[in-house]
Amino acid sequence: MNTPGYVPGHGLLKERTAVVTAAAGAGIGGATARRLLEEGARIVIGDAHARRLKETEEALAAEFGADRVTSLPCDVTDEDQVQALFARAEQTHGPLDIVVNNAGLGGTAALADMTDAQWSRVLDVTLNGTFRCTRAALRSFRASGGGGVIVNNASVIGWRAQTGQAHYAAAKAGVMALTRCAALEAAEFGVRVNAVAPSLAMHPHLVKVTSEELLAELTAREAFGRYAEPWEVANVIVFLVSAYSSYMTGETVSVSSQHA
Repeated sequence: MNTPGYVPGHGLLKERTAVVTAAAGAGIGGATARRLLEEGARIVIGDAHARRLKETEEALAAEFGADRVTSLPCDVTDEDQVQALFARAEQTHGPLDIVVNNAGLGGTAALADMTDAQWSRVLDVTLNGTFRCTRAALRSFRASGGGGVIVNNASVIGWRAQTGQAHYAAAKAGVMALTRCAALEAAEFGVRVNAVAPSLAMHPHLVKVTSEELLAELTAREAFGRYAEPWEVANVIVFLVSAYSSYMTGETVSVSSQHA
């Protein structure tokens, strides 16, 4: 099946302010930043890769306006950097409306051979980083009293088993559980918390470093016989942060046929 046409923006997020983590580059975070801008939002983007982040900011600012795009390097394993990112967003644009927790780290290692460092690093970025940013978002939303919405990036691997992925699967399953619990606590001050669970989302740089054999094997598992474009995942994120999903909270939405 061919990739469908790119969907134009419809102004769903006019005058909204969003924070997006791990937003540099050509992956889901970068695609989400662009989609939010196309829907009218102002964005503050963070990423641990300072050079790529600056390049992303400059490119988006040239296209959408420097007043709508701000960046600050942020390693989500560092609480001070997380606090600085959220403070920059509030100082620049006022109260937050949207937070997209996209930061995550994968890796492949058999469990019997996995080191503590390999396990801890994946958990610290993927699960603990999402916790730190969710906590910061909830504190910001609670203080402003204006509601808000959080979307966490999980993965279908949080539901199903895969060899060599015990640390990543545990982290993503944790993100799903964190999402459900945070949603219940946040409801009392009008905040929604949901997650997306992609499977195979690829971009040109990733395709180049993936063997043809592996790519063929992975895409064959997908119902459409192809990988998702990052913007197709970003479209679902836009839906979850928009008013169209106003009664959804605590949900993890699969962006794949491989949810079980």
